Amino acid sequence: MRALLASRNLPSLAAAAILAVLVVAGSVRFEHFASVGNLSNLLGDYAFVAIAAVGATFVILAGGIDLSVGSMVAFTAMLAAWLVDRGWHPLATVPVCLAIGAALGAAMGGLIHAFALPAFIVTLAGMFALRAATFLLHDQPLGIVHPFLSWMSRDAAVPLGGAALPARAVLMLAVVALGAIVAGRTRFGRRVYALGGSPRSAEAMGVSVGTTTVAVYALAGACAALAGVVFASAKRAGDPTALVGLELTVIAAVVIGGTLLSGGVGSVGGTLLGVLILGVIRLLIDFQGNLNAAWTSVATGVLLLAFAGLQRALAGLGGWADRGTGGAARIEPRLPR
Repeated sequence: MRALLASRNLPSLAAAAILAVLVVAGSVRFEHFASVGNLSNLLGDYAFVAIAAVGATFVILAGGIDLSVGSMVAFTAMLAAWLVDRGWHPLATVPVCLAIGAALGAAMGGLIHAFALPAFIVTLAGMFALRAATFLLHDQPLGIVHPFLSWMSRDAAVPLGGAALPARAVLMLAVVALGAIVAGRTRFGRRVYALGGSPRSAEAMGVSVGTTTVAVYALAGACAALAGVVFASAKRAGDPTALVGLELTVIAAVVIGGTLLSGGVGSVGGTLLGVLILGVIRLLIDFQGNLNAAWTSVATGVLLLAFAGLQRALAGLGGWADRGTGGAARIEPRLPR
């Protein structure tokens, strides 16, 4: 039991248990709740949220925060719609949006490190600036009409047990898998964990704090930009008023998935569990039929508080929250810059 309490994976295991309970409860209460078709729709509907949350996971693991996620997704969605409206092929908008998202994220990371500014303030300024830029680009919803998107929604799907898994869901699963590999199997991932555990210790281990900080926010910006393209392709439109508050949903999913807000502990796989928990709660409310959708926010808030309390309690019992990234230090005592 003591070893279990000391495990940094325990919050993610708790998230998996809660997800299982929600699915079982829904299956008992509603017929066809756990059908393959519902799973496919859930993954498709929350694909852009999960993609954005992958980038946010790296930021929080590094001990930072990013409040610009929702505005970045809305901005790149509008940018993609604006470019397609001017004759660009939808696929051609992807590298442009990714480059812009990564550059803007890197700029915020650079400001945070170079001037020792709080990440909260810098990314809050980014949130306002990007939302304003979205309105300046086009102040009304802008529809997207292109044969490629029609083909994507109609034919580009993976057969899954009598249902079809949307292409955006397949892309999301690929991004999550790649993020998990980068976080858990690469030197960059170990640097991120080390930075989140203790910046001073990370620097003593040879981690370039500035480079890692900039890279983390650039990665988060690229993930948010990709989420924006996915959102625009799914909705067939860009909307300057869309996704207000998405950053809070993303942060909630990351925390519910077991990532410690102070950094150094968590996983990309856990974040996916957090996103799925939020999606299943929304699905339960939809199946009930007589409940207001606002109950999704209530349930999210309750879960967020519960997981924050769980993490704090486990930190005291297991002692892993204040030990930095001892595991990373043992794996690689001296990391190259």
